[in-house]
Amino acid sequence: MSAPKDPPSESFAEGKKRRQIAVALNYVKGDLPKVVASGRGAIAEKILEIAFANGVKVREDRDLAELLSAVELNCPIPVNCFEAVAEILRYLYQANARLGGMPVAELDEASTASPPHRY
Repeated sequence: MSAPKDPPSESFAEGKKRRQIAVALNYVKGDLPKVVASGRGAIAEKILEIAFANGVKVREDRDLAELLSAVELNCPIPVNCFEAVAEILRYLYQANARLGGMPVAELDEASTASPPHRY
């Protein structure tokens, strides 16, 4: 019978943690959302710091962030991300409408557009 293994060292456990990731999107009506910033670790922290300082809403979705982080800067999001990004934009439009921003009617038009999708 072998001796019980020691628990992993704290530094080993820290090394196993995933690094923070952040992706910033820009959307202009009539165009596809584009990735305008992406980074991991300290760069991700800076992206989030800038977002929070400017009142930009942030959503935590690691899987989507992983997919979007592979997109080159200033390039449109990939087709397989349309649905997830559309949900985020819908939430943001609804929040803006509640605060006196874009009318919900414009939101409904954007969310029901036929392909090519406009988000």
